[in-house]
Amino acid sequence: MRLTLRLLCLSTLIFIAGCQSLAPVHAPTSASRKIPLLLISIDGFRADYLDRGYTPTLSMLADHGVHSVGMQPSYPTLTFPNHYTLVTGRYPDHHGVVDNSMLVPDLGKFKLSNREAVADGRWWDQAEPIWVSADRQGLKTATMYWPGSEASIHGYRPDHWRKYAEEEVSSNGRVDQILQWLDLPSPERPRFMTLYFDAVDTAGHFDGPGSAKTNEAIAEVDAALAHLVAGLRERGLFDRINIIVVADHGMADTPANQRIFLDDLIPQNDAMIVSTGAIAGIIPSPGHESDVESVLLRTRDHMQCWKKSEIPAHLHYGSNERVPPIICAADTGWLMTRNAKTALVQGKPILGEHGFDNGDVAMRALFLAHGPAFREHVVLPVFANVDVYPLMTHLLGIQAQPNDGRLAEIEDALVPAEL
Repeated sequence: MRLTLRLLCLSTLIFIAGCQSLAPVHAPTSASRKIPLLLISIDGFRADYLDRGYTPTLSMLADHGVHSVGMQPSYPTLTFPNHYTLVTGRYPDHHGVVDNSMLVPDLGKFKLSNREAVADGRWWDQAEPIWVSADRQGLKTATMYWPGSEASIHGYRPDHWRKYAEEEVSSNGRVDQILQWLDLPSPERPRFMTLYFDAVDTAGHFDGPGSAKTNEAIAEVDAALAHLVAGLRERGLFDRINIIVVADHGMADTPANQRIFLDDLIPQNDAMIVSTGAIAGIIPSPGHESDVESVLLRTRDHMQCWKKSEIPAHLHYGSNERVPPIICAADTGWLMTRNAKTALVQGKPILGEHGFDNGDVAMRALFLAHGPAFREHVVLPVFANVDVYPLMTHLLGIQAQPNDGRLAEIEDALVPAEL
């Protein structure tokens, strides 16, 4: 009898432990499950832009909420890879959008300007973005632009979405769309929404991160956020919505005289150059592998190249089949391009760029959060952007997909009732 009782107790403890391992570490309150979540991206907003004095609205949200010293983007520090990391919690190497430009035999060429490729769900289906998970679990979703949101992924799209650049929509116009969605009847109203601004990134590229044009763009986006706050206050929602504001990456100065011409290193017939900039992906032509490797893998000024299997482990990059056989990384401030002609975009040099090592301070991105789930006057240390995803699934009360993030890294942002 005593042995039977011991076995019964042991089996009960094993069952309880198993249940605990399957449960989320932090269960959101029932109230928080009903609170809308708005994820805002300000493309190219470097963390220290918040200190320039052009952001009264962002500073107000940060002061009365949570912000970080800087959020570390994933490598490569490019737009599409990091936007998809933010909504999947997976490194680019794990979600498959490994660059802004990709070449895959069965899918062809992917690049930002190829709208057909961008809308092809096969490029995105190595991971499940949060709007798909939310839809699967009964929540309404809406995206006012976000990489991946134009595609059908695993058979799902956001309930409401806009095709990027189908028309020129101003910063205020994008905010108005969010407010219109919040005005929908309760059954149709989205619980998860995204909002995207590109003005700061564009100015940073063409005029440099320290330019007056970039400061003007920062002020423009902040004014649009003031418009958002006013609209939320009018609806009695400002204190009843959780807002997370992020950037995908920072921005570094790239003086026009700091260029590396790949055509001077590799004969054009010897390799296919898939991507250029701060990171270059290169596929040697059949029979020319050793020639290309002997040229690129040696020590060179202002750049370093690796076989994909030898990329430093801290970058979490190189295992995905979409990563080219050779990856080259430029020193911060230098850019790789084919030749002097391709160094210009719209006839102008690129004076600011990203894509550099994600440990570089210039690549640090903005993170701040405000709303009933978040504490006030909290400054977080630098953390990885993969951690934003488990924070969002926690706030929405939905089951997260497998991811590389850890809520524990930023749980100090949450009020005690949310833990």
